[in-house]
Amino acid sequence: MSRPIRVLVAKVGLDGHDRGAKVIATALRDAGMEVIYTGLRQTPEMVVNAALQEDADAIGISSLSGAHMTVFAKVIALMKEKGMKDVLLTGGGIIPEDDMKTLNEMGVGKLFAPGTPTAEITGYIKTWVKQNRNF
Repeated sequence: MSRPIRVLVAKVGLDGHDRGAKVIATALRDAGMEVIYTGLRQTPEMVVNAALQEDADAIGISSLSGAHMTVFAKVIALMKEKGMKDVLLTGGGIIPEDDMKTLNEMGVGKLFAPGTPTAEITGYIKTWVKQNRNF
């Protein structure tokens, strides 16, 4: 029997609003995934190290502070440095569409705006993991 999909949910930087991240964490859990919630004020290094230690299949970052370009760029660079090519980096929050496109080009997965149905997010993660991990 295979293990459940593991998703690390994180808030990086000084962004202190975690209600959305908690809603997503609950939705992922309800969809049968194992969720590791790191809490507020994480650094990119803390997030990537936790994902490695937890053998996460995906990292989801909630970004509402406007620092998304810096945060996602740093996390994806650390993931590449540590050979985490088969781990999804996804997330959401207040991220302009042009910035989403730029982040996607850098290797970040699909990003979700506020109000996205949780079923769309869970479906995306499940599909990505099945296609890119040994499940």
